[in-house]
Amino acid sequence: MSDYIIGRNPVREAMRAGRTIDKIFMKTGECDGSLKKIAGAAKAMGITVLRVDRKKLDDIAEGGNHQGVAALCAAHEYASLDDIFALAASRSEDPFIILCDRITDPHNLGAIIRSANAAGAHGVIIPKHESVSLNSTVLKAAAGAAEYIPVARVTNLSKTADELRARGVWITGTAADADRTLFEADLTGPVAICIGSEGEGISRLLKEKCDFLVSIPMEGQTESLNASVAGALCMYEVLRTRKGLR
Repeated sequence: MSDYIIGRNPVREAMRAGRTIDKIFMKTGECDGSLKKIAGAAKAMGITVLRVDRKKLDDIAEGGNHQGVAALCAAHEYASLDDIFALAASRSEDPFIILCDRITDPHNLGAIIRSANAAGAHGVIIPKHESVSLNSTVLKAAAGAAEYIPVARVTNLSKTADELRARGVWITGTAADADRTLFEADLTGPVAICIGSEGEGISRLLKEKCDFLVSIPMEGQTESLNASVAGALCMYEVLRTRKGLR
């Protein structure tokens, strides 16, 4: 099975991370600086670069913004829970994990992965069903972050939550009707943040597995936030508390 990575930064980050790339498709004609650098790096790494017309790249990208380049590579390999815990251990940090429940929009999942990497999380967990997979659109939206943070795919998020709790991780869910706000919660120590779909939030079964629920304060007329925005706020609150910032 193979997949395409589209866009200049995602392709460059995949190469930098040592991803196995079969070939790179690049637009014909004169190339500017960043495309020249990709072509030069590909040559140094022994990766074939094929010059193709824009229609070919448009077909590969399926409507996405390819920016004149796409890479054909082996499908992104999923990590395991052990990989996530190993990364935390290698940094001598308490595990910091993101659980994504029924995130079906690839741009949302990509943005969550990007924020998770930026906020210092050790891994993202997605379910096999009722969720988008790590496809090319997700990888493009993650802007290269998926090369640096483990993403695990599990059969059952509720059972995975049980396993995380057995390994000492506190499960925190987001819910509009929670009895405490994000800013009142204790997010120190090993923690997993559950992010639900924008329309329905986290599922009832997963909510029951949470040690506590938090809400995000809403001061204006807006009643809800995009799932990736809500997730980013939660992740950075974890980072803030870990840094001891007020």
